[in-house]
Amino acid sequence: MYLCSRLIDYHEIIECITGALDAKDPYTAGHSRRVSDMALRTCFFMDLGNDVTDKIHIASHLHDIGKIGIPDAILNKAGKLNELEWEAIKTHPQRGVDILSGSVHLAQMKDIILHHHERFDGSGYPAGLKGEKIPLGARVIAICDSIDAMTSNRIYRSAYSLEYCYMEIEKNLGKIYDPAIGRLVLDHWHDIVKNNSE
Repeated sequence: MYLCSRLIDYHEIIECITGALDAKDPYTAGHSRRVSDMALRTCFFMDLGNDVTDKIHIASHLHDIGKIGIPDAILNKAGKLNELEWEAIKTHPQRGVDILSGSVHLAQMKDIILHHHERFDGSGYPAGLKGEKIPLGARVIAICDSIDAMTSNRIYRSAYSLEYCYMEIEKNLGKIYDPAIGRLVLDHWHDIVKNNSE
């Protein structure tokens, strides 16, 4: 496992940015870091090059930054979201792209961040992209994001077990998740999700 030394300071800055999101939404505190850690380990097992891995790692750390623009009443709602609230939540990928567009370097991650809620079968958002038309990094994040979301306590439910999460990922290969990346994650499950089980 590696992390290019030139990115260490960069990630410290990103930790500060995502810390603002954690302060706004305490129920997802640490979520971005855990997702980025899992994405990094997934990229390692995919044997991607350093540049691609670095890009996905950074994008995964920033994937939810657009939620800073979502009202607290929606983010922290204990009950089920109504249709208007759900539509507001679905704006966070574009909001994230808008926030990062001011940086030439971070704007390179915009397609990954914009499309991390697309589904492999084309039923996701915001563009309904299907299969390999979804950026590779977004397909990696979709799996890691789901794992952490399922195995974390939320205001509206308790965390699911890793066993339940494993079965949900497996059940949705080719539907929500890229089947090849998803199978690789399942094959290296304990190595990739290890920090979530501690």
